Amino acid sequence: MAKFPQFGASERSRRIAEADSVAVIGLGRFGRSLALELMASGTEVLGIDLDEDIVQSLNGELTQVVRADSTKREVLHQLAIDEFDRVVVSIGGNISASILTCSVLLNMDIPVIWAKAVNDEHGLILEQLGVHKVIYPEKDMGRRVAHLVRGAALDFIEIAPGYAMVKAPVPASIQDVPLGSTGLRKSHGVTIAAYQHDDVWDNADNQTVLREGDTILVVGKTRSAEGFAQLR
Repeated sequence: MAKFPQFGASERSRRIAEADSVAVIGLGRFGRSLALELMASGTEVLGIDLDEDIVQSLNGELTQVVRADSTKREVLHQLAIDEFDRVVVSIGGNISASILTCSVLLNMDIPVIWAKAVNDEHGLILEQLGVHKVIYPEKDMGRRVAHLVRGAALDFIEIAPGYAMVKAPVPASIQDVPLGSTGLRKSHGVTIAAYQHDDVWDNADNQTVLREGDTILVVGKTRSAEGFAQLR
C-alpha cells in the first residue's frame, strides 16, 4: 500500500534527481500522460499525487510514485524535490493546491517550474507568483483542434502567436521538381522544413524532390501555412 513519505523516500528521490529527471506533481489525465511519455523517452520521473488509487495505478510505471501533500514544504523537502532541476505542477482539480504548491517550489528555488493552468485567472496568478512556464493544455488543444477542423491540415502546432507549423499533403503544384525552383517563400510566404516519404521523415532542402503521397511540414505565418495546406 502506498503511503505518505517515510524514511528512505528522500534517498530514492535524490538518486532520481541526479539522473535526467523530472518531478511531476499531480497525476490526473494530463500529469499521467506527461509522466508516462517522459518515461518512454528515457527520462526518470518522480510522480506525486494525493490520491491513493492514482498512486497505486502508476506503481511500477514510473521510476518512483508516492502519495504526498505537495502543499507542505517539509513533505517536498523529505522527497528531495529541492534537488530537481525541473518540476511540473499538473494539479487541475484544486486551484488552491496548485497555487500553494507552486509557491512552495518557488521558495525552494527550483530552477525551472512548469505549471498547468485551468483558466486564464489561474494562469495569471501563477505568472504573478513567478512560475517559469504556465501551460494551458485544454485551451491549447481546443485552439489546435479548431485549426484542424477548419482546414485540410493533418496536424497543427502554434510555435508562437501568429506563427505555426502545419503537417499537410504535398500539393500537385510542387511535386516532381526541386524545392529550390518552386519559389515558395516569395509566392506563399512559407518554408517546407521536412518531408515524409515511404514512412521515413527527412529534412528538406533546395534539392529535395517531393512526390505524390508524401507528407510535408510547412512553417510560416499561421494564415500562410494554413492557406498552403489547403492547396491540392
